[in-house]
Amino acid sequence: MGLSFHSNKESLYLQVYDHYKNLIMEHRLPAGSRMPSLRKCAAELKLSRTTIENAYLQLAADGYIIARAQSGYYVTDIAAQDPVSPVSRHSNLPPVKYDFASNGVDHESFRFDLWQRYLKSSLRQSERLLSYGEPQGEADLRQVLADYIRQRRNVNCSADDIVIGAGMQSLLNILCPLIRDKKTVSFPNASFVQGSTIFADYGFDVRYRNKDCDVIYVSPAHMTKWGEIMPVSRRMELVHHASENGSLIIEDDYENEFVYFQRPTPSLFNLAGGHGVVYIGSFSRLLLPSIRLSFMVLPPSLSRQYAAVAERYSQTASKVEQIALCQFIRDGHLTSQTKKLKKLYAQKLKELKNVVQNIFGENCTIQTGAAGTSLALTVPYTRTGLELKKEARMNGLSILILEESADTITLLLSCSSIATDEFEPACRLLKSNLI
Repeated sequence: MGLSFHSNKESLYLQVYDHYKNLIMEHRLPAGSRMPSLRKCAAELKLSRTTIENAYLQLAADGYIIARAQSGYYVTDIAAQDPVSPVSRHSNLPPVKYDFASNGVDHESFRFDLWQRYLKSSLRQSERLLSYGEPQGEADLRQVLADYIRQRRNVNCSADDIVIGAGMQSLLNILCPLIRDKKTVSFPNASFVQGSTIFADYGFDVRYRNKDCDVIYVSPAHMTKWGEIMPVSRRMELVHHASENGSLIIEDDYENEFVYFQRPTPSLFNLAGGHGVVYIGSFSRLLLPSIRLSFMVLPPSLSRQYAAVAERYSQTASKVEQIALCQFIRDGHLTSQTKKLKKLYAQKLKELKNVVQNIFGENCTIQTGAAGTSLALTVPYTRTGLELKKEARMNGLSILILEESADTITLLLSCSSIATDEFEPACRLLKSNLI
């Protein structure tokens, strides 16, 4: 064949693989033609039969040839296929310099060195890591969580009632099959996209602000994007209404840890005595968004239902991170982390509000709640929100639009991912994009 293969380059079998791949894709070896036998090919290329066999096996694995019993290898029609051209859905945008849209965490808020020590300690438990994680979550972490939420939120439950998963959506994928007898679900507003998407996927009729639904999904400490809290009277009313009508409440306790300007309010789970309420909590805001550890507490009836099918599910959360978090909480670090973040974000939100007020002046309306890390800014604006979002993004500014009208626009500005000394330049850039 006049070919030369060199052992000092890539592996010999890969050189043979590339040679035949090119012949096939250039139609010099047409579809249906028989490949040279291993012995003949080895003799012609002056290579070992093992090398040729490895090349043929790789060609077969990648779909270029196919083996036929007692006959040999034949070329497939792969060259005749119209290949999909990879197209990026992301245009060449400049990097984000100021991120008002993110729900990330402040870089200074988390002790990476401390968390790394707990991860290393977890990785040293070699015997424990040889098996898959428990479908319901690691037993010791569930017990620690039961103690933690009893102390922090007066949620009284057994470790057996807790289910751990990698994020809220993974938990809802477990919950929805347990409540197939229910048909309608209500959310506070359309911004609860992650939750409503899962329910819609399971065939639920998704509605908003409708307490007469079979399932009522609420986030009492985060009723609005800017952190308005559901008052105790409304909580008690909701619990009584759900009980009388046989509705299930899903209490997403998102950002309850960041209540700044009033005393923490009781959980719906507690007010309902643990009946008819599913309590969901997460550690993404307290630790890092990349640490995907969430949990839900099932009321007794659903807990029994889940126990009967638990083994059918695989655990989605990292076993290593579960072990690390268990000890992290036991050693009191989650409590101290909560205090640290509460103080940090309260101060940052206050400073952001002052900067926004100074820069936008009397032509703006600012809304803040008693919790959270964001404020709502309403300003005069006559173009579309899409135009503003695109223009801002091209200038390195990421924003989230809450509402538009004919002559105003409402933006959600989060303080969590922006350094305090960047508030002023970020707001000035935003103002220039609004003109």
